[in-house]
Amino acid sequence: MTLLSTAQHLARDTRRDPRSHMMLIMVAATITVGAIALVAYLLWPTWVARPASAPGRLPVSVGATLFNVPTAAIRRKIQRHSGPQERVDLSFVFPSLEPPDAPKHVSADTIDEKVQPIDRIFLSISAHHDALPPDTRVRTIYPRYLEQKATPVDDGLTMRAFRDGSPYANEDLFSAGAPSLNTRCTRDGLTPGMCLSERRVDGADLTFRFPRSWLSQWRDVANAMDRLTAQMRGPKD
Repeated sequence: MTLLSTAQHLARDTRRDPRSHMMLIMVAATITVGAIALVAYLLWPTWVARPASAPGRLPVSVGATLFNVPTAAIRRKIQRHSGPQERVDLSFVFPSLEPPDAPKHVSADTIDEKVQPIDRIFLSISAHHDALPPDTRVRTIYPRYLEQKATPVDDGLTMRAFRDGSPYANEDLFSAGAPSLNTRCTRDGLTPGMCLSERRVDGADLTFRFPRSWLSQWRDVANAMDRLTAQMRGPKD
């Protein structure tokens, strides 16, 4: 017997038994709920919304100078937006110069007590606000505090130590001409020495940082800094 015939049968019995009236209401409600469920199932969307992926590069203006920086290379989440910024901090895996993978969570119980090797070159882009250019500082400021003796280190690379008691004590200046390199490096101690190399691009200063131990391949490091500068000043992806 179908639901419709059942309903008709109950309708005839309503006059004889008041309980049949309630049964008729229940059957009608069941039919209505079933119809609504069927319509909802047919109309329910089958697609799944996916979050929009971040662009590969972001146009960022620092010191009124446009840079197209890799989004994944930006170290601070608050800096991951386009438009004017006072400073942007980046890191790149060396020597591939690819942005690093997303950091994995490491608990305090799994941290290795040994100092892990650094495989990244760090770059900060900041507005210079007409401060003394880096190349001028190398020519006019650093010589006041350097020892006179220059020590050859590698093919074309020389080192001059900063005098004790100077603002750059415990540091050395490494220089080369082809490819061009000027970098100030701290000496190895309780922590490995780090090097700092600066260059100016229009209204912004680019500050590169890398381990002093990389100077054993200083040509690759100098070329890497040139490549990164050119890539971020190039056309947007």
